[in-house]
Amino acid sequence: MATGRDEQHDFSRPIRRILIGALVLLLLGVFVLWRVDSPRMERLRADLVDTVVPSFDWAMRPVTSAVGMVEDVRSFTRLYEQNQELRRELQQMKAWREAALQLEQKNAKLLDLNNVQLDPQLTHVTGVVMADSGSPFRQSVLLNVGRRDGIRDGWATMDGLGLVGRISGVGDGTSRVILLTDTNSRVPVTVQPSGQDAILTGDNNPLPLMEFLEDPDDARPGDRVVTSGDGGVFPAGLLVGELAQGPDRRLRVRLSADYERLEFLRVLRSEPIERIDDPGTLIMPRMEAAPETARTPGETLQLPEGRPADG
Repeated sequence: MATGRDEQHDFSRPIRRILIGALVLLLLGVFVLWRVDSPRMERLRADLVDTVVPSFDWAMRPVTSAVGMVEDVRSFTRLYEQNQELRRELQQMKAWREAALQLEQKNAKLLDLNNVQLDPQLTHVTGVVMADSGSPFRQSVLLNVGRRDGIRDGWATMDGLGLVGRISGVGDGTSRVILLTDTNSRVPVTVQPSGQDAILTGDNNPLPLMEFLEDPDDARPGDRVVTSGDGGVFPAGLLVGELAQGPDRRLRVRLSADYERLEFLRVLRSEPIERIDDPGTLIMPRMEAAPETARTPGETLQLPEGRPADG
């Protein structure tokens, strides 16, 4: 057995030497071919390149595909890092937004406790929400304050932060509040900071619809929405919410009032605005011209100073 292995080893050694020698001769020939400077060798080299290089396209495709895959992986890695960065920033923005909402609610509660009012003519009566008398076609709540507490139809109701609705129906000890989301609710509002007027229309959706907006292009989601006071329906400047874009691509309002936890509501006493019918003393009444009297020839006209004037 050892003799057979030695014979096989003896045969492989010369073959290896022959292959190495042929490879060295081939490389030396290629070197000489590329180093000889003559027109014939130049044409030969060009013909060789034109014949051999195109046939290597199939061999370069895997390399090209591998390079493209590496670039795609790098691009996906960069996109993933950017996505993670945006997620972190969004989480921080949500935290800041939550902190801002909490501060706004605390501010509203402090103002309520201190009985601070922006309008000295605007007072309120606080009532407890007794029951939800709403339905799929009507959204309203009942309060435990009524006619005996001086409640009137049309007065605005708010929770600790934003507008909730208006009084619609008053009894001796109870009153009904039509919410802003009800289909019968129409409230004139103003979008800040653009100052555009619109109508907030309820459609049984948690986000009421903005209609008759003057220039929707100037309104942006996140803009503040307050009551405008037009028509004397509500006092001006009451916080309603902020603009948002609904699933139907229409502008809606995300209400500031927490409709999920309506426990106490404030009914704002608002007296109707006094109308001015007469022009007042700032506008002088129109004086009628005195009739001109006929004078005979030679008669003198007596001026207010007592001096005669020749006619």
